[in-house]
Amino acid sequence: MNLLALEMPASRFTGYDLSPGGIAAARRESEEKGLTNTTFEVVDLLEIDEAGRYDLITAFDVIHDQVKPAEVLRIVHRSLKPDGVFRMQDIHGSSHVEKNKDHPLGTILYTVSTMHCMTISLAEGGAGLGTMWGEETAERMLLEAGFTSVTKQRLPRDPRNTYYVVRKN
Repeated sequence: MNLLALEMPASRFTGYDLSPGGIAAARRESEEKGLTNTTFEVVDLLEIDEAGRYDLITAFDVIHDQVKPAEVLRIVHRSLKPDGVFRMQDIHGSSHVEKNKDHPLGTILYTVSTMHCMTISLAEGGAGLGTMWGEETAERMLLEAGFTSVTKQRLPRDPRNTYYVVRKN
């Protein structure tokens, strides 16, 4: 958020996280950089009700960790203005294990998925999607959340991530 705020001083940025430590670090950095266009809040996304407030919402490698990822995506959809955009970066891979056999990072991503990401969600009674939830599941869930357009992008030197540009209307 702070890097975006530096690059676009006429825009306002709000960062949400469950981690008080993460939010404190973001606030400190914002203060050190003299930013006046950032706000950071410790909050559970499932408790946010900000219908139609945002032009752009971003999520970086977090949707698959959520206890209720489908509900979070619906909240993101609801929180965007009618012409709003959701920019989601998440792990590249297929929802089908057999299609990931040649993935250059497949072994480590499945390990991280089962040892960390899935267990975080499952420990709270959640969906347990994990790191390798895959593009097919991500796209399906985005459409089910109400988004009408999902574009996937890859960067040539980034075998780990898929970048989604998702439009509300």
